[in-house]
Amino acid sequence: MSGEGGDAGQGGPAPVDYIARTRDTYTKLGYQPYAWVHSDEDPPMAELPKPLSECRLGVASSGGVYRVGQVAFHYKDDTSFRAIDTAVPTSELRVTHFAYDTTDARRDPNCVLPLDPLRDLVSRGRIGELAPTAFGFMGGVYSARRVREQLAPELARHMVAQEIDAALLVPV
Repeated sequence: MSGEGGDAGQGGPAPVDYIARTRDTYTKLGYQPYAWVHSDEDPPMAELPKPLSECRLGVASSGGVYRVGQVAFHYKDDTSFRAIDTAVPTSELRVTHFAYDTTDARRDPNCVLPLDPLRDLVSRGRIGELAPTAFGFMGGVYSARRVREQLAPELARHMVAQEIDAALLVPV
């Protein structure tokens, strides 16, 4: 696989090898070789309590999204997050991240926090409603323990407070 997505012949650009790219990025930042998180347990899952067309959907993105006026993410291993009103115009969203090329996300934040497509699905009756607040955080936190013990429980607490039926997690 090409690290930059070169010509794959008849099928167009080759897929990007994100595992190799992530390892290279972390090595360049001075970290030990990246160790992918492994769990011996299946993640907790639950069936939707009702059709998606009747559900309140919560949204969280690890793409480093924040709203104009909020403090940008600014350091690696940042476990903070930003609460973003789901009615905010996309033009008011900004993106910063240390571990991926943010060019496309800055051009169109919907690629990392798809509020416009989700609002469209709500207007067409495919999703009941969006929770009033989405959450942006900067993925690439090297410590799985800090994500598990700090970031994830805090995001979950805020989502539960919004009485969501389902959560869309947008990994970057």
